[in-house]
Amino acid sequence: MSSVTGNKLKLSIFGESHGEAIGCVIDGLPSGLKLDFEKIYKDLERRAPGRDKTATARYEKDIPRVLSGTLNGVTTGAPLAAVFENENTKSGDYDNMLKVPRPSHSDYPAYVKYGGNNDIRGGGHFSGRLTAPLVFAGAVAKQLLAERGITVGAHIKQIGSVKDTPFDYNRVDKSLLDSLTSKSFSVTDGGAEEKMRLEIEKYRAGSNSVGGEIECAAIGLPVGLGGNIFDTVEGKLSALLFSIPAVKGVQFGLGFGFKEADGETVNDGYEIKDGKVSLLKNNNGGILGGMTSGAPLIVSVAIKPTPSIARPQPSVNLETMENETLVISGRHDPCIVPRAVPVVEAAVALGLADMIM
Repeated sequence: MSSVTGNKLKLSIFGESHGEAIGCVIDGLPSGLKLDFEKIYKDLERRAPGRDKTATARYEKDIPRVLSGTLNGVTTGAPLAAVFENENTKSGDYDNMLKVPRPSHSDYPAYVKYGGNNDIRGGGHFSGRLTAPLVFAGAVAKQLLAERGITVGAHIKQIGSVKDTPFDYNRVDKSLLDSLTSKSFSVTDGGAEEKMRLEIEKYRAGSNSVGGEIECAAIGLPVGLGGNIFDTVEGKLSALLFSIPAVKGVQFGLGFGFKEADGETVNDGYEIKDGKVSLLKNNNGGILGGMTSGAPLIVSVAIKPTPSIARPQPSVNLETMENETLVISGRHDPCIVPRAVPVVEAAVALGLADMIM
């Protein structure tokens, strides 16, 4: 089981949901980067469980202990290692799940692949808990990008049937992205939050869950970042975005909307603006031929409903090889979307930082 990604900027993530700790090692950071830990803690708090009624009741401090790679808050050039202690675990809630796999979880394929030796508690190494070190690494990457004038931010585009105002693909500014990354419930339209909370509550009250969509933007990117064939920006970022357990779809710009469009309507024409080449539209989401075009990078992801729900679900007993009804106990999110916003930002920031370097 390998959990390493990156070319110039490498990230390794380790640990299990109910083990002693989880953490990461970031290899390839330049020396001399002054880290703002308050900003890092803010992103971790946005992701952390137990802070909001829309999230699981499991409360974790999620304050990392940095073991190496910094001196007086400045990177040394050595690998940066950080650990998060797991404190609020209830492993007994998972006693029956090694033999009765949860629907839409990794339980069954992991049981087969690892011969039943996988840690099932809280999902083990497959758990969304492992996105905490991902957010830590992404928050560091954001500060590396900020030194180069690049800003990353995201918002909840949709939960269930409730929608937020989407980004204007060609007009995303830093103040908007900074505003979104300062919120625990990131929406562009303030009126959407209460409607989304009511939507989540409807499913929570019915012992069910609901999915949604997150839209992320990056601005300040140079023209020509990335490459063609196997080195496309879309390919690099998609691999990182699909590392987030709940992500089941990724699209750039208009994405699947291209399928019902005509070329004249959706082609991104050019103009000279303030003495520079500029795009009239940005339906391709800031990427052409696998390379950045200079327009805002726009990517959105589909987040599936949390599989762990309190309703009876059909499963099987892997010991007796008989059908069995599974009732899941424990603490689970009725909607993972609000907490996943900083995770999506982190994945995008990591991918861009690796390519920038």
